[in-house]
Amino acid sequence: MNVQFEHSLYSRTELKVIKLRLVAIGFGRFQWKLSMLTGVAWMADAMEMMLLSIATPQLRCEWRLSSWKVAFITAIVFFGMMVSSSLWGNISDKYGRKVCLILCMLWTLHYGLLSAFAPVYSWILVLRCLVGFGLGGAPQSVTLYTEFLPMKSRGISIILLGVFWALGAVFEVLLAMVVMPTLGWKWLLAFSTLPLVVFAASCCWLPESARFDVLRGREDKALDTLKYIAAANGSSVPTGRLIANTQTERGRIRDLFIPEYRKTTLLVWVIWFCNAFSYYGLVLLTTELFQAGSACSAWEADCSLECNYLTFHDYVDLLWTTLAEFPGILGTLWMIDRIGRKKSMAICFLLFSVYFATVCLTVLTVFIFIARACITGGWQVAYVYTPEVFPTATRAIGIGTGSGMARVGALITPFIAQVLLKSSVYLTLSVYLICCLLGTVASLVLPMETTGRSLQESTQSTMEQKNMERPMTSTGSVRNNML
Repeated sequence: MNVQFEHSLYSRTELKVIKLRLVAIGFGRFQWKLSMLTGVAWMADAMEMMLLSIATPQLRCEWRLSSWKVAFITAIVFFGMMVSSSLWGNISDKYGRKVCLILCMLWTLHYGLLSAFAPVYSWILVLRCLVGFGLGGAPQSVTLYTEFLPMKSRGISIILLGVFWALGAVFEVLLAMVVMPTLGWKWLLAFSTLPLVVFAASCCWLPESARFDVLRGREDKALDTLKYIAAANGSSVPTGRLIANTQTERGRIRDLFIPEYRKTTLLVWVIWFCNAFSYYGLVLLTTELFQAGSACSAWEADCSLECNYLTFHDYVDLLWTTLAEFPGILGTLWMIDRIGRKKSMAICFLLFSVYFATVCLTVLTVFIFIARACITGGWQVAYVYTPEVFPTATRAIGIGTGSGMARVGALITPFIAQVLLKSSVYLTLSVYLICCLLGTVASLVLPMETTGRSLQESTQSTMEQKNMERPMTSTGSVRNNML
């Protein structure tokens, strides 16, 4: 009994070392700079995604494409992301968050620029697939950012990172309003890589995660990073030795399915799938329905979506619905620490279902605005919950596989929003309604709430902490002494 207690106490000390030092150092100038740099990567991701719904109407007309071919342009990007998400997560867990993020962003920049020179349909498919392959690593910016945040500011900070996604989406629409009528889609593809250029010019500053360095046994390097953060924030690192809780086996998908994480992993995958399926479905539906104009204003089930270029009025409506990202983020900021991560995701899914189901009964732009705010907020909470629930040893692969499942949803959704819509508007809405109700249930039955919970360093430390936190009256006094 005494031996077990001493071992648990030592493991708990290891578990808290980085957390206590980050709390002492606080949130300051370093985190603000990191927010800007990871935010630029997030902004680039948003612009490349928003680009899909803006460029495809012109490609449909210019190359005389069928609805299936148009949907395939969108789907091929998500296919590239789906294939690469777990790979980037594995690279991040094995070789470092910094290495992974820089590689995937430079890859995206290279093929993003090349896709602007695509001469024919087949080339645009190949190059956009390669762009998607690079974008599959973009969520690792959240992994890196999360591991530098003190616990009290973690939830709000990650949600605020979503502001850069919203800015990227809005900037893409504004850019399209200027570029598309005059220069065309090729120049829009080229200009959309601007945030990636900024990231490439600034990435030399990007630090490696101190948590990751500790996990791979490089405590001296981790301590240097913590000292650098403290100097930037005008504080000091607490004295004492940095204990390395090393785990050599990292980034393994099978570690997500140990008994302690199996249910959580599967439910997180469902949540990511539902978020992406609904979010990108709404984005694609927005341009399709705005483009249809009066043909679908009465929401006839057999409406015909013909070849029409987006007009200035369409861009204005698209801008209004894109601005919904901001109230969605603000609403999530209010909820996330008050009612917790699980309930916040469930509420966002449920509200999206309600507004999406009734969108055909009222003003199109208004209800799309509200629905987009809801699904944006829900996805931002998923980005907070996922890195919090998995330990450092599998955090990146957890986000990577979750992102991969999201891309499965995003891969399917063009064929619903751009193909099935031609046959039945109501059937299309029903598919999204059922998906979000599934997301609501998955959020509520998650086994763990992460609000106020410290980040775990390894799968072993997670199991030890769970054992220590079991309500055992015989060990109650022991736990009080440990605290």
